[in-house]
Amino acid sequence: MPGSSQIDKQTDKHCDYQCTDGTCCNNPVEKTGQCFWHDSTADKSSPDIREKLESYVTSGGYTKGLQLQGANLDGLNLVNHGQKQGYDISGSDFYRAKLRGAHFFNVTLENGSLMKADLREANLHFGHFAGTNLLGVKLEGSKIDHIEIGNKIRQEKLAHEADSRGERDKAVDLFEQAEEIYRALRKAAEEQGLFSLGGRFIHSELIMRRHCQPLLSFSRLKSKCIDLFCGYGERPGNVVIFSLALIVVCACIYSTLGLYFEGERLQLDFQNKTVVENLKGFFVSLYFSVVTFTTLGYGDVTPAGGSRPIAALEAFTGGFTMALFVVVFVKKMTR
Repeated sequence: MPGSSQIDKQTDKHCDYQCTDGTCCNNPVEKTGQCFWHDSTADKSSPDIREKLESYVTSGGYTKGLQLQGANLDGLNLVNHGQKQGYDISGSDFYRAKLRGAHFFNVTLENGSLMKADLREANLHFGHFAGTNLLGVKLEGSKIDHIEIGNKIRQEKLAHEADSRGERDKAVDLFEQAEEIYRALRKAAEEQGLFSLGGRFIHSELIMRRHCQPLLSFSRLKSKCIDLFCGYGERPGNVVIFSLALIVVCACIYSTLGLYFEGERLQLDFQNKTVVENLKGFFVSLYFSVVTFTTLGYGDVTPAGGSRPIAALEAFTGGFTMALFVVVFVKKMTR
């Protein structure tokens, strides 16, 4: 097929396809006003369609917005050999296309569709798929190292937009689709032994499941707390941040309610104590908070009055938090 720079000698009409980035296809038109590759009604069921596509792409044809719904493209090779930049087929539609064993190494397919496409045993290394519809895609045996799908997949963005408009039923349906996509990506990553990548996908999968729950339900609140606390077991850093925050907050409470240290009651008093004395009291409270959180209990500082139930609660939370951190950390390190 002719490339985007070739002009039909018998006509001055060219394909009217225009990409969202402003670039246009310059191929001669078919009957519909678009070229063969951008005409969604053109018959692409010929047995040599894969060879034709590879020839078109490698000869410099305009590759954005290709319409290849249902095409049999098993074994398609779109690797741009010898070049750092892969082929850009953004906006292309591969709905229900057969792409088993295809090579999409370093290919850019953004804002397109791979919906229900068969990508089993395909090579998607370093592929860029931000904004592409991945619903129902088959990824068994696919290589997805360093795959880039953006911070949020297409259905997730649309779901949040629908939620903001008050279209709750539509939002829930889109969140369920997003959960299904993340689950498929997670399974593909785990199958390849990419457990860190799989951890990222399972975290997103559980967030989508949470968004499907009623807004003010206890189950959603519990799920949100678990996410903030440890990232559903995938983010040990969250546990550390929570621990530090709890220690500082409790220290502020102790310095306000009071502690006993060396026979003296330490308590914030801006009227009768100097700034240095108040700071000394706060640092003693911070020390006591650390000792209480880690359940060391040296006994050199003791809580006074209302500080006692706070100390008991911090000690309980600290023991639980440290145990959880060990579990989450070991889980991440042993993958």
